[in-house]
Amino acid sequence: MTPLVEFVGVSRVYGQVVAVDDLSLRVSPGEMAFLVGPSGAGKSTLLRLINREVRPSHGEVWVDGLPCHDLPVTRLAELRRRVGVVFQDFKLLPRLTALENVAFALHVTDLRISDDEADERSLDALEAVGLYEKAASYPGELSGGQQQRVAIARAVVSQPPLLIADEPTGNLDQETAWQITGLLEDIAKFGTAVLVATHNMEIVARAQRRVLSLASGRLVDDVPAGRAARMLWATS
Repeated sequence: MTPLVEFVGVSRVYGQVVAVDDLSLRVSPGEMAFLVGPSGAGKSTLLRLINREVRPSHGEVWVDGLPCHDLPVTRLAELRRRVGVVFQDFKLLPRLTALENVAFALHVTDLRISDDEADERSLDALEAVGLYEKAASYPGELSGGQQQRVAIARAVVSQPPLLIADEPTGNLDQETAWQITGLLEDIAKFGTAVLVATHNMEIVARAQRRVLSLASGRLVDDVPAGRAARMLWATS
């Protein structure tokens, strides 16, 4: 199977700091994987390389056939349409309703889309994350878990082949965090690759998905799905 994401000997250096060091990995379409490791291990930098927020100092980064390491600025919008992003702090626009937050993402990626089509697709996305009845609510009227669900709806409304999430459960209690993880698992079942950076090892152990462990910018372990639980509980 052709990988959806591929890193080939990738390094990213900031001055004297090596954030990612000679990293090679592949993520397949529809696969869900966790990125784990201590703070400063390179997890966030890896995600930023995928979304071309930064370029690699060395090596190649491929996303859905696009060469992120050598992609001209004029094609960044093309890449961003293929990568949905979920953040720890939600990053919802406080003066827009849940529906408007999701629809805004569609208008940004497709200037030709009509308001009616954007609203229809956004309502479908909110229904998929269980928030159809909250479409008219503002972020301040929603719980943390509900806000993260809106953020996920916003990330997947354009049906990207890849979803990346940087500590998506970091501001949530454990039970809500597990609910959000279950939602991400459901998204992967429909064929979207999901890559989650997290410190929440209990969630990682329960999910039993593929686990990519980073340390000092290097990939130090790659545990296949179904084999992570015993190892992670033993080291927690």
